[in-house]
Amino acid sequence: MRFEVSKVLDAIEARLTTDPALARAVVDLSEIVRYADLDGGRPASSVRLGLVVDALSRYLTEENVPVYVVAQRGLLSDTDLTSNERMVIRRWADDGKVEVVPQLDDRIYEVAELLGLPVLTRTRGEQFRSRRPWVDEPGRLLAAIAGDGGQPVLVSRVGRGDPAKQIERTPTGERLLTRVWSCPESNCTSFGSGGDPDSPFADMRTFTSPVAQPPPALRAGAPSCPRHGAKLRDAGPRPAVEVLSVRIDGVVRQRFVVSTEEPVVVGRAPEGGKGIMLGQWLTEDARKWISRGHVKLILREDGSLLAQDVSTNGTGIRPGGSEDDDERVTLNRNESRPLAANDVVELYGGVNVGRSKLWATGGLTQPGSVMGEAPTMALRKFNR
Repeated sequence: MRFEVSKVLDAIEARLTTDPALARAVVDLSEIVRYADLDGGRPASSVRLGLVVDALSRYLTEENVPVYVVAQRGLLSDTDLTSNERMVIRRWADDGKVEVVPQLDDRIYEVAELLGLPVLTRTRGEQFRSRRPWVDEPGRLLAAIAGDGGQPVLVSRVGRGDPAKQIERTPTGERLLTRVWSCPESNCTSFGSGGDPDSPFADMRTFTSPVAQPPPALRAGAPSCPRHGAKLRDAGPRPAVEVLSVRIDGVVRQRFVVSTEEPVVVGRAPEGGKGIMLGQWLTEDARKWISRGHVKLILREDGSLLAQDVSTNGTGIRPGGSEDDDERVTLNRNESRPLAANDVVELYGGVNVGRSKLWATGGLTQPGSVMGEAPTMALRKFNR
């Protein structure tokens, strides 16, 4: 049983992020672990985070949906969780995969507001309404409830439960995310510098890239570290990013970020494990055609996005997403082309890469579950 739970937590870990460009919703882990009605199990269980993550994937009809998790520090010593669960959550925090704060206050609502994300919660946020009036807007607060067939579903606390219109980041959020921030605590996972490089444990530490730093907390209007409470120092401009999606046969399989600091290679199985691997979603014919590393996406300092062919068989560009083969442009080895806002890169028929905003729906009604290895007891319903 312990081994099975550990495998589920490993699967959940792959869906955790504090990267503003990738997160699709904000959750309070301290709240979710106590949703006992979802599985009829113990008073607290971190496996329930997986149930909620799966519900979000179904809500967005998309695979591999990342969530931004915030937890109050007291959860790390909550004896309703097993020692293994507490250890795993502590590791997530140390690796910067979740954000742990001394006091929760309205941090999940602050993150949601700054990043333009929904909050997955069963509360109505009444105590924060004066500061966050948007909690009364349809689709901003989504509650996980038990659904038919034992699968939790998300419903809007306000409105009929239909997905809300695209939420925009606030101007404050946009400004904060144009800068790199530095915490005076050098070993801070989110805003640290890595500490002493000569330390015997320096190579074991994990630090968030400046490209993926989470939003600072605002304390009396000053950007501050949510974990340490210290005022952050402005360390300069943040590298620009572009969020792209891989769409295969009408289904969005994965989102990823290209920054001015680091190009990204997309292909069947890019060398060294770096890049975006498509092999697991490809047909046999597509696997034969698409190279291990097929196309490189490059974001230039002037904000233009380039596609560079690095394949054997060439890369297609469909201007404006056109399906007319006469308009398709083929790039041969090492050729590159700037991508207009609605251009789509085609590696093979039905295997596309484009800016994430091009596709309003993920197109997948039953996304893959992180709960595949869950022990039976974690999925049992209450008998009332």
